[in-house]
Amino acid sequence: MSAGINKALLGVTPIVLFLALWQSLVSFGYAPVTLLPAPGSVFLRLGQQLLTSDFLHEIAATLFRLFAGFGIAVVLGVSIGLAAAVSPAINAVVKPLVRVLAPIPKVALYPALLLILGFGHASKITLVTADALFPILLSTYYGASMVEQKLIWSAMAAGTPRWQILFKVVLPAAMPSILTGCRIGLVISCIVVFLAEMITSTDGLGHMLVQAARTFQTVDMFVPLITISMLGLILNGLLHGLRTYLLRGFSEV
Repeated sequence: MSAGINKALLGVTPIVLFLALWQSLVSFGYAPVTLLPAPGSVFLRLGQQLLTSDFLHEIAATLFRLFAGFGIAVVLGVSIGLAAAVSPAINAVVKPLVRVLAPIPKVALYPALLLILGFGHASKITLVTADALFPILLSTYYGASMVEQKLIWSAMAAGTPRWQILFKVVLPAAMPSILTGCRIGLVISCIVVFLAEMITSTDGLGHMLVQAARTFQTVDMFVPLITISMLGLILNGLLHGLRTYLLRGFSEV
């Protein structure tokens, strides 16, 4: 129990220090309130906004794009990663494509996505998918590639069909690596969906920030920033809890 409390305190401490530094910059006049509002003002405004249907609609729009893009990335990344790990032919095709496409900043493709898919959900979901895909794919591939061969031999000796080995042996053994890639992909998804909404959108948290900045409403400008940070923190915590549950039989969890 005490170990869990100490771990929670260690996790909260950086956030408290950040808020304290933020408040100090405002209180001691290092940053004008017109440019950097006090954290209390921002959280008070956030509480007021949470009671309005318009703000909840903005959050829902962002979450829809985030979950849709991330979900597609998980399905594609795990499927392609597993296939590349168990099939030399697929690996020969996938590996050079990953080496070429992974380093490309996907946001550079966003103008083309806008022209092809329009200004609605599709272009933003596609951008989120493209950015979150590669860490999930690579984590899946390396996790599946590192599965001990003796586990596969044991399953074959027990009469397990070859196609079932992928799901009963390789996938469970690679799960720690897959879930780590998913956590990385989730963080990237939060960043990318917010950025896409800032560039061009008629709703969402990123759109809210741009609208507030254009009218010099600094408190309203910080509200979506805090909101997306809190959403990312909550989602990351939920995914960590899921990881702990799924990997409860593994020694490292």
